[in-house]
Amino acid sequence: MRQPDIRWKAFKAAFPYTIPIFAGFWFLGMTYGIYMNVSGFSFVYPLVMSMVIFGGSLEFVAVSMLLGRFAPLQTLIMVLMIQARHLFYGISMLDRYKDMGWKKFYLIFGLCDETFSINCTARIPQDVDRGWFFFFVTLLNQFYWVSGSTLGGILGSLITFNTEGLDFVMTAMFVVIFLEQWKKEKKHYTAYIGLAASVICLLLFGADSFLVPTMVCIVAGLTFFRKPIEKAGGLV
Repeated sequence: MRQPDIRWKAFKAAFPYTIPIFAGFWFLGMTYGIYMNVSGFSFVYPLVMSMVIFGGSLEFVAVSMLLGRFAPLQTLIMVLMIQARHLFYGISMLDRYKDMGWKKFYLIFGLCDETFSINCTARIPQDVDRGWFFFFVTLLNQFYWVSGSTLGGILGSLITFNTEGLDFVMTAMFVVIFLEQWKKEKKHYTAYIGLAASVICLLLFGADSFLVPTMVCIVAGLTFFRKPIEKAGGLV
């Protein structure tokens, strides 16, 4: 089979898996783009950041980083903590991404929660090239996010509307993630650890400085209680 035919068949197999991601990424991406615009940044910023960073929650947090004081060490720690889960994603995808040639580099770069979920669970037809299937899933998901955030940045500068409360979207997103995780867990040990660490660090360090200590405490708590949590089915 010719190379164009192989790629086209892989694209047709991958596209249906990404349709639900398109709906979510476009909505959140446009929200992010508008949020960037009302925070004083042109559409170029969400365009470049979504292409280079490609981490939804981190990109929302990056807005406050850009507007805040210069703190490279705190920024580095926060970025590592927010995106640390991708280390575990990457390790679990080593076998699947083996022998993918040049595509492997992009697959590693473009790995996100949704792409990981599809590439882990998708039933790829035997006549479809796995490397190109993984590639198009990754490419399509990033395209949805980049186009959505860029469009949001452009619309934010062209349309005048009340954006009061728009910055709450990140809080709402994490609340939804928390509730989804709560529903999946049989025992809510991880949720309790997260809530306890957040409240204690908020009281000790204040609202402006509690985030990094909270993440450190959460990682330490999950590490220390890893075995009982796994035994209770609290970690996937």
